[in-house]
Amino acid sequence: MRYAILSDIHANLEALGAVLADADAEGATALLGLGDLVGYGADPGPCVDRLAARGATLVAGNHEWGAAGLVDVSWFNPAARAAILWTRDHLPPDAGRYLGDLPLTSTVDDAYLVHASPRNPEEWEYLTSAEDGFSVFGDFPTRLCFIGHSHRPGVWSMGSSGPDHAASFRAWPVRIKLENGRRYVINVGSVGQPRDRDPRAAYALWDVERREVEIRRVAYDHRAAAAKILAAGLPRLLADRLARGF
Repeated sequence: MRYAILSDIHANLEALGAVLADADAEGATALLGLGDLVGYGADPGPCVDRLAARGATLVAGNHEWGAAGLVDVSWFNPAARAAILWTRDHLPPDAGRYLGDLPLTSTVDDAYLVHASPRNPEEWEYLTSAEDGFSVFGDFPTRLCFIGHSHRPGVWSMGSSGPDHAASFRAWPVRIKLENGRRYVINVGSVGQPRDRDPRAAYALWDVERREVEIRRVAYDHRAAAAKILAAGLPRLLADRLARGF
């Protein structure tokens, strides 16, 4: 079994299309989504349709909750708040209901899926430091936990002797060999709005039989996605940052 794991697509149809094409070429047999399918970008409806049509297993992120009216968006930053209010007005009603019904967590094979953190998922905490990641190993029951939210790929690993490895990535490709007796928290990065100074879309391939997770980067037409954001009247920041990857 080979899973493509996508997070933080953020209504970027160009990035999503490129990632799905790459995943198909790499032999992915199922899709898993870690939340924030909408928000920031100009194609929320088409992005929801693409993953729903493929039968993807999805969990909700804070932008799904914002779009569905399940969370107070006053705590979003101004650009995010403007985008989520725009999304509410442009998301078809059936898509809005679909997003509102998504669970906060899901378990697939030996992996726990959650948008931000397995500890209190509805609080949308960021796991960015070594300490952040190691602190949540008691909050999921499986060997693996896949997350997104920070838009930056990374991995935390814990063995029988306790926490001993945390890494963010600056060179590609990245292959994480899943060793016997070890558990992992893996941030798969962002499809639609990377923030690690690499503008290419990020996603993960999890090969169950080979016991390997590969984090891949895929180039896409970020100029077309940015032009759509500007044409929609969304904040310019959301368009400009696509070329910078930050």
